[in-house]
Amino acid sequence: MPIYLLLVALFLAYANGANDNFKGVATLFGSRTTDYRKALWWATATTLAGSCAAVLLSGGLVKAFSGKGLVPDVLTTQPAFLLAVGLGAALTVLLATVTGLPISTTHAMTGALVGAGFVSAGAVNLARLGHSFFLPLAVSPFVSFALTGVLYPALRGLRIRLGVEREMCLCVDGGAVQPVALQPDGSAVLRTTGTVLTVGQLSQCVQRYHGRVFGIDCQWVLDRLHYVSAGAVSFARGLNDTPKIVALLVAAKGLGLSLSTGLAVVGVGMAIGGLLNARKVAMTMSERITTMNHGQGFTANLVTAFLVTVASRWGLPVSTTHVSCSSLFGLGTVTKQARWAMIRTILLAWLGTLPLAALLAAGAYALLRFLP
Repeated sequence: MPIYLLLVALFLAYANGANDNFKGVATLFGSRTTDYRKALWWATATTLAGSCAAVLLSGGLVKAFSGKGLVPDVLTTQPAFLLAVGLGAALTVLLATVTGLPISTTHAMTGALVGAGFVSAGAVNLARLGHSFFLPLAVSPFVSFALTGVLYPALRGLRIRLGVEREMCLCVDGGAVQPVALQPDGSAVLRTTGTVLTVGQLSQCVQRYHGRVFGIDCQWVLDRLHYVSAGAVSFARGLNDTPKIVALLVAAKGLGLSLSTGLAVVGVGMAIGGLLNARKVAMTMSERITTMNHGQGFTANLVTAFLVTVASRWGLPVSTTHVSCSSLFGLGTVTKQARWAMIRTILLAWLGTLPLAALLAAGAYALLRFLP
C-alpha cells in the first residue's frame, strides 16, 4: 500500500503540473512577450523553486490537506482513504487537462476528501469544511477579479501621466520591430515605408510601449518586470500546491519520507507533467479568455502572485487556478475584450470539479477498502 500511495501521489503531481504549470506564465505567452517553449521552461524552473521553498513556508497547508478535523483522525492514516483521495483528485484534474480546461487541484482534493470521507465515515465536519476550505476557495476569485479591475486602470493612468505611449508594432524576420499605423479605412501600413499589411501580417502585430522613464526604455523594463511577475506567480503556485499533494505522503505510515523529501518528489512530478502535457490548458489561458498586451498581462500576474503568496504564508487553501483565471476575467472585463463563452465554460468546469472528484473518490474508496 505505501508504494501504491507513492505512485498515486506522483500521478496527482503529474496531473497538477499538466493543468497548472503554465498558469503563471500564460500572460507572457498571451501578450507575445515570449514564445511557448521559453515560457514553459521559465514556469517549470520557478515552480520547482516554489516547491523547494514550501519546506519552510507552507507547513500549514500540509496539515490542512491531511484531512484531520474534516474526517475522523483514524481515517487520515488509512491507506485506502488516502489512495481514494489521491485517485479522485488526480482523475478529475487529468480529465480537465485533456479537454483544455483550467481547474483547481485544491478544489479537486477538497471534493475527494469529502467523497471518501462520506463513504468511509458516513459524514464530514461541515463546519470545518465551510470555514477552512470553502470560504477561501469562494472568496479568492472575487478578490482577484476586483483587485485586477482596480489596479489596471490605476497603472494605465500612471503610464499616461508619465508620457508613455502605446503603439501597434509588427515583429518581422530577424526580431526587428516596425511601427504600424492604422488608417481611417481600417487598413494598416508600416510607418517607415508605407507598405500596406496583409490580414496575415496584421494578425501578427503586437502592442508595445514607446517612451523612456529616467532614461530607460519602458518596454525593456516592462518585459523584465513581466518575467519577474510570471516567475513570482509560478513560485507561489509551487509554494501553495506542492504541500497539498505531499499531505497524502506525510499522512501515510510505512513510506518513511521526510517532509523535505516528499516536497522534492512531488515538485519533480509536477515539473514533468507541465513539460509534457501543458499545451491545451496553456492555449486556453493565454488566448481564449481575453486578449492582452504586455502591461495588462503584467497587472494580472501582480495580483495573482500577491494573493497566492499571502494565502500560502497563512495556510489558506486558495486555488491558484481560480485566482489567476479571475484576474484574467477582471482584465477582460475592464478592457472589454473578455470572451464570455469560454469564461462560462470554465466557470461550469469549476462548479463540476468538486462533485466529480467526490464521486470518483467515493467510488475508489468503495473498491479499495476490500483490498488486502
